Order: sequence, then C-alpha cells, then structure tokens
Amino acid sequence: MGRFWPRSRKAIPNEPALLAATAENPGGGVAEIDPRYVDDPNGYVPPEAIRGAWLVDSSGRLTGEYQENPRHGVPQDDFSKLTDPDHWLGWLGDDPATAVRKGIEESLRAQVADAAVEWVKILETPRFLTGGRRHLEDEQVMLVTRAALAAPFALSVRTTLHGRSILQGVFSWAAVNLSAPEARKDRHWFDLDVGLDWAGERLQGRIYEIDGGDGR
Repeated sequence: MGRFWPRSRKAIPNEPALLAATAENPGGGVAEIDPRYVDDPNGYVPPEAIRGAWLVDSSGRLTGEYQENPRHGVPQDDFSKLTDPDHWLGWLGDDPATAVRKGIEESLRAQVADAAVEWVKILETPRFLTGGRRHLEDEQVMLVTRAALAAPFALSVRTTLHGRSILQGVFSWAAVNLSAPEARKDRHWFDLDVGLDWAGERLQGRIYEIDGGDGR
C-alpha cells in the first residue's frame, strides 16, 4: 500500500502526491498519514497514525471510495509480541512489558537526559535465550542461571533539542546469576537500524560478556 501525506483535508482527491501514489499502487490503496503523529511518512508509521485509505482500481485510478481506519488516534504501546509467546519471562518480574519499556527509556536517557518516550511497539517475536543447571540436591529441578532477549522495536521519543524522532532497532537485555539474586548482573544494548537476525546472533556472546561467563 502506498502512502499519502495531505496538505489539506478538502484537497485530498486532487493532491499530486496522492495521484502519484495511486498510479504506483493499482488494485490496492493509498494510506493517508496523520502528520500530527509522524514527521516522515516514508519511515515507520504506527497503525494509529493512518487516518484511512483511498482505494485504487486495477488501472491505477482512484475508485472514489475511502475507508476510514477505526484505530486512528494517538499511538499506543504494543508489547503483545513480547508477552504473547509461551516463553518464561519471570526473570523480568511480574510485568515484563513495563520492565522492557523502562529499560528502553533508561537506554535513551543515558544518551539524552530529557528523552521522553511517547510510545513503543515490539515489531516481531523477540529472540529468547535461557540457560540453567541441575539443582545439586534434586536433579529433577532445573535452576535458571542466565537469560536474554532481543526485541525489535519502533518508538517515538521527544527531546528538547531534537523534538520528536521515530526510531527503529533492537533492544537486547541479558541477565546472569539469576539463581543467586545477590550477585545478579544485568546489561542492556540499544542497537539502532539493525535487524533481529543480527542482534539474535549476538545474544549468546553478550550473556557471557557481562561477567566473563560465570553466570551461576
């Protein structure tokens, strides 16, 4: 589907940008992007920022039909791809989504102190790693000693200097010594403009980076 950024609501059918996008999307549609929520229509656009779509016939012309987007509105967090998979996330506490969001915010504020995250969306099912060892007194019990995840994201962040920016990348988190809470160590990685495969391949090494591979 093409994308269209209107200058005027009334002028939508005659906008050159709309007509150009229409010709490039025969048999499809052209999404109308709400500029209140997105600064660059060619980058990541959250579903809520789409007002609707003009339908295009097979010859690349407007049909005159416009479908409104029922989800249109202020973009919201979406961590469902993190929490929906049947994977143990107990090492992140009772609310994994809140923990990951906080970790992302901390990573941004380490770079710009006044960074304020407006929304975060996890785009794909993260890569997970979990390691452990047998309990010394009961071999039927497995103790989790280390865990990690790599979660691809899109987010909107505001700073005083730069205003709003929409970023994409992968947020990774690794923790070791989970069976000995007093010795637990955690580390975050905030990699911009990388893919999940790239970050997933580095998870194992990053776990061992934290403390030289002790990870009790």
